[in-house]
Amino acid sequence: MSPAPATATTPAPPPAAEPALRIRGIEKSFGDLAVLRGVDLDIPRGTVLALLGSNGAGKTTLVRILSTLITPDAGTALVDGHDLGSDPAAVRGALSLTGQFAAVDGVLTGRENLVLVARLRHLSRPRRVADELLERFSLTEAGRRPAATYSGGMRRRLDIAMSLVGDPPIIVLDEPTTGLDPTSRLETWRTISALAAAGTTVLLTTQHLEEAERLADSIAVLHGGRIIQHGTLEDLRRLLPPAEIEHVEKRPSLEDVFLTLVGEPTTQRTNEDLR
Repeated sequence: MSPAPATATTPAPPPAAEPALRIRGIEKSFGDLAVLRGVDLDIPRGTVLALLGSNGAGKTTLVRILSTLITPDAGTALVDGHDLGSDPAAVRGALSLTGQFAAVDGVLTGRENLVLVARLRHLSRPRRVADELLERFSLTEAGRRPAATYSGGMRRRLDIAMSLVGDPPIIVLDEPTTGLDPTSRLETWRTISALAAAGTTVLLTTQHLEEAERLADSIAVLHGGRIIQHGTLEDLRRLLPPAEIEHVEKRPSLEDVFLTLVGEPTTQRTNEDLR
């Protein structure tokens, strides 16, 4: 008997890409104080999500949970496909946290800081890893100097570089420009933009709305322990009535004057640089 003729079949569509972070129903209380009341959030791979919220909204608590520093009372999270509850070691390998204040040892040189982290992560060729990151973050010349001699922006860049040792696919930046001067803040913004352009997923917590506007692909608002809005900047703008067009004279801000005097781009030009 002749075999039946082959019939053409339509290939099944590929499964939808899993988000880098998938958070469902995360709750956390401290005594009688309920900080997180059921947080749901997805962050696509290779994007920057800005998490906005007032002081005490629970941003840092959520970050500490995702970093396995504390455990949630309820809920689940997948970090690069790894379950937060059942596989915390894999979660720690996939996600790196940079806190509000640079975790840099000022006595060590920039290169020594990076070599130390590479050794703690049991990487082969830690010195090569350090040199590559120093070059990536434009710190090669400063690499032999003690980190205590670095400017605020340089220390923050070194701190972020330390977080990228081992190439984690996800980095969490918890209010990374806290306490930085305008020039250092712009340096940090450029660094974050470069990370996203290279494919790193970034969760950025911030209270600075301008920071979110410039850097984020999407924005989530945490309030009352829950995500009350999540979307692009344009999505959120559509929640308000259309703007009225008015002709006004815009005078340079003090920040524009300061940045011009020290040779940095002004606000308008910086917006273009960050895209």
